[in-house]
Amino acid sequence: MARYTGPKVKISRRLGVNVFENEKGRRALERRPYPPGEHGRARRRQPSEYSLQLAEKQKAKHIYGLLEKQFANLYKEATRQKGVTGENLLRMLEQRLDNIVFRAGWARTRPQARQFVNHGLINVNGRRVDIPSYRVKKGDVVSLREKAQSMIVIQHNLDTLDVRLPAWLDQGEGGKSVTVRELPLREQIDVPVREQLIVELYSK
Repeated sequence: MARYTGPKVKISRRLGVNVFENEKGRRALERRPYPPGEHGRARRRQPSEYSLQLAEKQKAKHIYGLLEKQFANLYKEATRQKGVTGENLLRMLEQRLDNIVFRAGWARTRPQARQFVNHGLINVNGRRVDIPSYRVKKGDVVSLREKAQSMIVIQHNLDTLDVRLPAWLDQGEGGKSVTVRELPLREQIDVPVREQLIVELYSK
């Protein structure tokens, strides 16, 4: 399983966003809201257009847990679809199964959601799916398997996380399943990413 294993707090501080959604990253940004390194506090020159575009790509890549090649391939697919390329890209990222598990409130973070999927704790339309990048479609029903419903960590997340389900998902009875009512629109995707800068970066 390919995944990012480098320093997470440094990435979050450099990008100015808690991209890994962990408590350690949140506390680090509160204590040191400036880039890492010896000159992190120093006033830096105005960032270049390229650096701004690269930062937006890095944000999206780390938020959704993709490696460079995976992200590039997804962008190529987004360019082949009808509509706005940047919105297509974010829509496909939101359709990932690990993201659905996170949006449903079963996992505290997307990395934890990815782990739940890898461990075979999730059903799609009644069938076990253990591929985090699996892309859900309109009408799909994503649910916790019976084993997962009794797990303390998942029950704790359901009881303690104040998750507001996005408008494009419908919650099932007891919060143990969600249905994809429709594919998400851009205004329904609350990630701090300016997708147009990503498009500009790849268009060079």
